[in-house]
Amino acid sequence: MSLIDLANPSRFLALTDRVLPWLSAATLLAFAFGVSQAYLAPDDYQQGATVKIMFIHVPAAWLGLFAWMLMSAAALGTLVWRHPLADVAAKTAAPIGAAFTLMCLVTGSLWGRPMWGTYWVWDARLTSVLVLLLMYLGVIALWRTIDDPTRAARAAAVLTLVGAINIPIIKFSVDWWNTLHQPASVLRLGGSTIHPAILVPLIVMLVAFTLLFLTLHLAAMRNEIMRRRVRTMMMMRADARAGP
Repeated sequence: MSLIDLANPSRFLALTDRVLPWLSAATLLAFAFGVSQAYLAPDDYQQGATVKIMFIHVPAAWLGLFAWMLMSAAALGTLVWRHPLADVAAKTAAPIGAAFTLMCLVTGSLWGRPMWGTYWVWDARLTSVLVLLLMYLGVIALWRTIDDPTRAARAAAVLTLVGAINIPIIKFSVDWWNTLHQPASVLRLGGSTIHPAILVPLIVMLVAFTLLFLTLHLAAMRNEIMRRRVRTMMMMRADARAGP
């Protein structure tokens, strides 16, 4: 089934109904395995058990960035290719991305308190991630402010593409400026610097959280399509009652 086929909301809903149960089951299995591996992972010789916050913090950070990149791709689909489901994908990804970004900031603060002696510092990485959360809230507010879905989709798409400038800033902030965050240690040239006893559970949790995001996103897209259908039916009924 191609992307053109999925432009038909009915076909997309049919695919979602088939995929969601399997995706939900895969998510539960991945989390069960990931949590067990994270529990059995050894403590760090410097950070102790605090290092295990990594198993939530890193996936949350990854998905906060991934959701905005997905929204940027959907924004191009809205503005350039006029894909019927592009704005649905962007609108439903925003609250999920905001939730993961907030989770990233909260877990990062809890991790930073025993390591840095403070919950918050205005360094480049933390500040740019906070800006990302504010941009998520701005996009969500924009969707809710404009009643016309078409106008709202175009305005949100423009804001999303402008906000995409922040993604490389977040990624490379630890390389461009002097921050408290360590440089990239999972995906880097020369291989990971994390011990396999920590790296393996981290990768499993990354997979589990990614599956969770996909599950939530597909379910939210399905609900949004149904919501729009109900809205269209109500408008048609109202027009019929107001007719001659």
